[in-house]
Amino acid sequence: MAEIVVTGAGMSGLVAAMLLAQDGHEVTVLERDAAAVPSPEDAWSGWERRGVNQFRLLHFFLARFRAEVEDELPGLTKALDAVGALRFNALDGIPEEMKGPSRPGDGDFEVVTGRRPVVEAVVASCAQGTPGVTVRRGTAVDALCTGASARAGTPHVTGVRTESGEEIRADLVVDATGRRSPLPRWLADAGARPPEEELEDSGFVYYGRHFRSRDGSLPPVIGPLLQPYGSLSALTLPADNGTWGVGLITSAKDKAVRGLRDVSVWNAVLASLPFAAHWGDGEPLEDGVIVMAKIEDRHRSYTVDGAPVATGVVALADSWACTNPSLGRGASMAVVHSKALRDALRTDGDDPAALQTAFAHATGSTVEPWYRATVQFDRHRLAEIDAVIEGRPYEPEGPEWDLVKGLEVAAGQDGDCLRAMLSIAGLQRLPEEALAAPGVFDKVVTLGAGWRDAASVGPSREELLAIVAA
Repeated sequence: MAEIVVTGAGMSGLVAAMLLAQDGHEVTVLERDAAAVPSPEDAWSGWERRGVNQFRLLHFFLARFRAEVEDELPGLTKALDAVGALRFNALDGIPEEMKGPSRPGDGDFEVVTGRRPVVEAVVASCAQGTPGVTVRRGTAVDALCTGASARAGTPHVTGVRTESGEEIRADLVVDATGRRSPLPRWLADAGARPPEEELEDSGFVYYGRHFRSRDGSLPPVIGPLLQPYGSLSALTLPADNGTWGVGLITSAKDKAVRGLRDVSVWNAVLASLPFAAHWGDGEPLEDGVIVMAKIEDRHRSYTVDGAPVATGVVALADSWACTNPSLGRGASMAVVHSKALRDALRTDGDDPAALQTAFAHATGSTVEPWYRATVQFDRHRLAEIDAVIEGRPYEPEGPEWDLVKGLEVAAGQDGDCLRAMLSIAGLQRLPEEALAAPGVFDKVVTLGAGWRDAASVGPSREELLAIVAA
C-alpha cells in the first residue's frame, strides 16, 4: 500500500483521505490553516477558515453526496445525523396531484445537509478518527520534491517540502487545496510543463445571509431551491438545527443592484420575491450581508498531448476544476472524483505513469461531464440576465436552454418530468440521460413548449431597481 500526502484539509481532501485509508493506504493530510477543529456545535461561531473563501457562504449537499457517503463512509452520515444535520427530500412537500403516487426510488432524492462549518467539523472529526489518516494543521506546503523519473522526460514527484523546510516523502501527492490551488506553480518550479487551463469569470455575485427559527422549524418549500426572478436569482437552502441560508445572485456587471450589500436593501428585495420572501422570517445569524464575487470557472488538464505533465501528483475536485457554486455540485463531485482516484490506485497504483493515464480517463468519464454541464447552464443563465437588463428576449442558439426551461415548466405538471429534473439537480443523472428516460423528452416538448408565455412572477426590472434605490 502507498504513502500518500494530501494537501488541503477541506471537504474534498478529508473525504479522499478517508476513502484512501480504507483501502489500506497511509494518508497524511497537510492543512495551511492552523485553527483547531471545534465541535460541530461551536463551528458556526468559532471556526475561521481563512483558506476557504466560501466557508461562510450558503451550502447545500446534494442527494448524490448523501448516497455516495452512505455507501462508502456510513459512519460519516451517522455522525451528521447525530449533530442535527437535515434530512430533506424535495418530493415530500410536493402535492400528489403534481408528483403522482409514490414510486420505488423516490427515497434516492433525499439529502443530508447543513451549514458548511458544521458539516466540515463533522467530516474533520471523522477523518481524524479514521485509522491510517493523520491530519496536520498549521503545516503549509511550499514545494514538491522530485526524484528519478518514472516516465522519460517527465518530472516525478516523491513528496512535498513544507514552508518550515521539512520534506515529507510520498508515493503520491494529492492536491486538494481547492480554488486557489498553487499546483501549477509547484509544478513549474519542479520543471514540469504547464497544464492546459481554461479560465473565465463566471460572472455572478452572491449576497447571502443565514437565519434560525425559534422553534427549530424550517420555512415551507413552495418553489425550487434555486428560483430565477428576471435579472436575479434567489437561492433558499434549508440546513441543520433549524437554520437555513438565503442568497440573492446577480450578474457581476449589474452595478445598479450593488446596494444589495446593505441589509435593508437585501431584506426589501427578498420580501418582493413571491416564493422566497418567507425565507427571511427568522433570526439572522449574521449582522450584515456576506458577499462573494470574482468566482472563476476554471478547468486544468494535467495531461497534455496525451502525456502527463508530471507523475506522482494529481489534482482533485476544485483543484482540478471549479465553477459557480449556485447548483451546489462541488461536494458531490469531490466524492465522485475521490472514488475515481481510489479505484485508479487499485488498478494502476504500482505504475506512476499508468496511474496518471487511468485517473485522467476516470476524471473524463465521471466528473468532467458535470463540469461542462454546469458551465453551459451558467453561461445561459448569465446571458438571460443580460437580456432582461437590456429589455429584450433571450434567443440562444441551439435547443439546450429551451429544454432546460421546458423541463422546469413540465416538472410542475408531470411526475416523470419532476423526477427527471430532481435527478439532474441531485447530480444523479446528466441532463441528456434524464431526458432520454422513456417519455420524458416528448413530455418536455409538449408540456414545456409555452415556457416563454408563462406569467412572470416577482418584480419587473424597473420595480427591482426602484426597491434597490428606495
